[in-house]
Amino acid sequence: MSGKTIHEITIGDSAEFSKTVTETDVYLFAGVSGDFNPAHIDETFAAKTHFKKRIAHGMLSAGFISNVLGTKLPGAGAIYMKQEIAFLAPVYIGDTITARVEVTELIPEKNRVVLRTTCTNQDGTLVIDGSAMMSPRKA
Repeated sequence: MSGKTIHEITIGDSAEFSKTVTETDVYLFAGVSGDFNPAHIDETFAAKTHFKKRIAHGMLSAGFISNVLGTKLPGAGAIYMKQEIAFLAPVYIGDTITARVEVTELIPEKNRVVLRTTCTNQDGTLVIDGSAMMSPRKA
């Protein structure tokens, strides 16, 4: 698997990844990250929040963006330089999240690509919006 070089990328190029968030995903993420916030793992606690039920970790959904950047666009060999994220809506267990990246700027002299990064749920609700800067693999 080989990612794209700066010369193989054009403004408007895009790629996506979709996944349904499971209870197992939330527990595994909690274990790997150490984030055992009860909003994610305790139904009784979560019922008392304004969400009324457990929510997935925001960074779990943000990880889906990393998947697209590292495996599809720019892909293997690219280096993550910067990420800005706004968490706009909760992700619940059972939601299907689609992470999408789209090239918005090319900086060939620095071997940099700027991409809009978003996640939407199965209803089309934007749950994450942001941007990333990547250094694509060298030719």
